[in-house]
Amino acid sequence: MSGKVVLTYFNGRGRMESIRWLLAVAGVEFEEVNITKRQEYVKLLSDGALMFEQVPLVEMDGMKLVQTKAILNYIAGKYNLYGKDLKERVMIDMYAEGVQDLMQMMMALPFMPPDTKETKLEEIERKATSRYLPVFEKVLIGSQYLVGFQLSCADVQLLETTLMLEEKFPTILSKFPAVKAFQGKMKSLPAIHKFLQPGSKRKPQPDDVYVKTVCEVLDFKL
Repeated sequence: MSGKVVLTYFNGRGRMESIRWLLAVAGVEFEEVNITKRQEYVKLLSDGALMFEQVPLVEMDGMKLVQTKAILNYIAGKYNLYGKDLKERVMIDMYAEGVQDLMQMMMALPFMPPDTKETKLEEIERKATSRYLPVFEKVLIGSQYLVGFQLSCADVQLLETTLMLEEKFPTILSKFPAVKAFQGKMKSLPAIHKFLQPGSKRKPQPDDVYVKTVCEVLDFKL
């Protein structure tokens, strides 16, 4: 295995996008292998590359890493994005898992039947504004970061999620000025500013091609 970081996933956001974000913020260059056919996925299975028969797969430091949370925690720990001690890490985990709860609701949208999407969008907006964003608003009043005095993986994931929310609900942060200010400061960080530019490895919103590919590769029926 080479020293390069290689990400194996579909050519879209999904569960890999937070990993792309974190690597970009850490300044780590990476290559991508896009799965486009079922036989490519089956070969990964037969080769034993996927411990639990799931992607994403990240190859780095001589290891084949699976399970999104484990991958994110490894990258965060390696690149000083995981707090200064155990107490900070557990707070980072709590905020990050809350963000992931919200993000995963949004990830499911493209795979839902059209007649249920509107109801799901309403649910996401309601939960975002009543359950999740108020938590982050409270902690970010008077604080630059979610935990302690340095950037963490939870901050990166919160930024990613707020940008995803604004794609669907452009004014959703209007009642959360601290979160909006946090978003602005995060976007000005050089590594993040670069990742947000056209031509970066950030993926666009899922389209029909992405959904069709995922369903065909995983033999998933909508």
